[in-house]
Parts: sequence; structure tokens; C-alpha cells
Amino acid sequence: MPMPDRDLLCDSPQLTDLYQLTMLQGYLDCDMHQQATFEFFVRKLPDNRNFLLAAGLEQLLDFLECARFSDAELDYLAGSGFFRQNLIDYLAQYRFTGAVHALPEGVLFFGNEPLVRITAPLPQAQLIETRLINLLQLPVMIASKAARCRMVAGDAQLVDFGLRRAHGAEAGLHAARAAYIGGFDGTSNVLAGQRFGIPIFGTMAHSFIQAHDSELAAFRAFAESHPDNLVLLIDTYDTERGARRVVQLADELASTGVRIKAVRIDSGELGDEARRVRSILDAAGHPDIGIFASSSVDEYLIRSLVKRDVPIGGYGVGTHLTTSADAPYLNCAYKLEEYDGQPRRKRSSGKATWPGRKQLYRYLDESGLLRFDRLCTEDEMDSGGTALLQPVMENGQRLQSPESLDHIRERVRDQLSMLPAPFRDLDEQATPLLQISDALQQLAVETDRLSNGGSG
Repeated sequence: MPMPDRDLLCDSPQLTDLYQLTMLQGYLDCDMHQQATFEFFVRKLPDNRNFLLAAGLEQLLDFLECARFSDAELDYLAGSGFFRQNLIDYLAQYRFTGAVHALPEGVLFFGNEPLVRITAPLPQAQLIETRLINLLQLPVMIASKAARCRMVAGDAQLVDFGLRRAHGAEAGLHAARAAYIGGFDGTSNVLAGQRFGIPIFGTMAHSFIQAHDSELAAFRAFAESHPDNLVLLIDTYDTERGARRVVQLADELASTGVRIKAVRIDSGELGDEARRVRSILDAAGHPDIGIFASSSVDEYLIRSLVKRDVPIGGYGVGTHLTTSADAPYLNCAYKLEEYDGQPRRKRSSGKATWPGRKQLYRYLDESGLLRFDRLCTEDEMDSGGTALLQPVMENGQRLQSPESLDHIRERVRDQLSMLPAPFRDLDEQATPLLQISDALQQLAVETDRLSNGGSG
């Protein structure tokens, strides 16, 4: 039996929850095809996050353009016992034909602010819910985590080491891209390097050292194989002894023109280990050999090491980044806000939404720092603010070519520079800056009056 294309499963709209399809059956039976608007947003930021970064939009647009049901998938649904032929026929012709407005990737956003707005015939807009959330949540989490690491790391090199701990292959790929957007310098993920043009980094693991008869023999072998990418892992047996062997090899290589770029420390108390290694290297006349650290690194450890002025020039950040360990999920939602020209809203306790198509405006103070955001109805002209939701797709087709990652990274740097100090703090919770316009509040009142839970 031939193997499916590796990307086919991810492009399939059948990668969804059953209730999306049962609702579609109901919509078709009731002939409900009018335009609907849904918005994706995060209800409340995690307790240890003061901001989030928009990310994942390109993967969402790819999905919307390419999503198709295969014959095998349609046969499965037809035989599942849940659906009638009218749904199978509809899905056989499925194409997304709607419009998308979104925050550009790399833009800061906060709780209850729409990240993406979808307008399409109701069955289309409903069907994409699960995959849309699936595609956006992880990149947002990882890009935001990466930005926090960058804020405290200064100019230190940051490399994504998280692929092996990612929750699946797609997660590892999307996390590498999101980390690069958020300010990392590169990734160990080779496929991400190919697909996204991200610089790739890596040298050796402890097994390479262990496979040789001695640590020095391993160092020499690696130097011979990779003279232009010579970073040596020194903590397999004893970190200080490993550092001395690096000195010995550096002296041996001096006449050949081969230079040891750095040593990597992957265990122990990284601050103490790095200071001892730095002393050994400097005393031997090799201040140019850098120190790179890994092992359970996150933004909190980086901040601590930077505050202690530890001589580490770069960090490999793995598990804590790629799983967003301290905030591994978002309280996010994709909700219907308008159907057939009429505003709609959810009024559940703790989960109420603002009705209608909306626009988000951002206001800065005289020094360029963020003052507040204001959520408005789509047709409000909120003078003095910058409209953040931008049209990116019409009639199921992109309106522009994908942005370069370098351009998005520059946007992230600009966005982080406008954050007030309380929002840059890793520990304290900052006060939300979102205002709700009078017109939107009035629309909510009117929507509630007209609907009142329905008349039946």
C-alpha cells in the first residue's frame, strides 16, 4: 500500500473534530449558506504572560488555499453512519472561498483581541475551526516564549534545540519557525532550515565522545571532519578536564589555521561551570573560544545568568521553548460574531464575546510606547489609532506573497520596543490595556435585546 504524501494529512480538512461535520450536516439540511464571520482570540493571557505575538498566519493561509477532501476520506465519511449523501457531495466540491483579516505575524496582542477574522459561507467558516486553532495556538505560544528569551538574553546567541521534545513532527517544524520569528538566531532542525530558510546549528552529542577511545581522540576526530564548524561538547566525563583537553587541541591546531569556535556545556550549574571553564581557557591564552550552554534553559535561567554576568555567549533552548513549558496552552476560541448580516454573540458566564465584525486600533504615547488598544466595530473610524487587522485573503486567495521571515523578525523587534516596562517583566502581571468602544458596547446591548436567547 503506497504511503500518503507527508503533507497530505495536514492539508486535509478531515483533520477536525466530529462535531464540525455534524454541524455541517445540519447547516446543509437547513439550507444555511449565508455569510458568517468568526473571530479567533485569546480570552485571557496565561498568568505568566503579559503579551503574545501573532504567528502561524502563513500556515493557516496555506491550509485554506490547499484544503481538499480525498476520495478515500469521502468514502470513510460515507461509511461512518453519521452523514447523508448531500454532505458527502458538498465535501467533494469543498473549497474555501472566504475572506481573511488578520494581525500581521509578529504583532503584539493581548487578551480578547481578535488575531484572525474569517468571513465565508457558514459551512466553510465552521469547518475550519479546529484546524485554525490547531495551526495558530502553538506558533503564538512559541514565538511569545522566544521573544521573552530574547528580551533577557541581550546579544547572546539563541538556538532552538527543541525538535526531539516537540509534540510531533509538525509541532517541531512550526516551533522552529515561530522561535526564529520571536528572535532566535537559528535552529537544530534541518528540515525547518530547508523549508523556511532558517540558519541551522549543531555539532555533536555525548555519544560521539563515548564512541571514541578517549575524549581527546573524539575532539581530534571532529576537528578533522568539521574544521569550519568546531564546537566541542566538554561535559561528557568531567567539564574542567574537558576544557583542558580543548586547550591542548587548540594549541595543536594553532599552526593549521583551524580555530575552535566554542565549547558547549550541557550539565551542572551552568553559571559555576562556565566561570571555571572561562578561567581555564583564558589562562591558557584562548579568550577567543566562546562558551555555549544548554540543559534545561529557559528565559528565567538566562535572566539569572545574565544578571550574574556569567561568561556565556549563547544558549541552546529546547524542551522549555518547544513545549512552552510554563504556559503550554492558550485559553483561545474561535467564535461566531455575525451571521446573515446580523451580529451574534455568546453570553455564557466567563465566556461572553463582543458581537459583530470588529477592528482593533492601537494607540502609542509621545515616546512611542503602547498606551492602549481599543476594540471597535468594523465600520468605526477611530482617529489617532492604527488599525491592526489587515485583509490578507479574498475569495479564498492570498492578497499578497508571504512575508520574509527577516521582515517579520524586524517587526517583532519594533513591537517589543514599544512595550512599557511592566509588560516586559517576567514575573509581575501587567494591567490589561484593552478598551471597548462605546459603539461596540451599545451593539452588544442591542444584540442581547434582539436575541434574548432566541424566541423558540
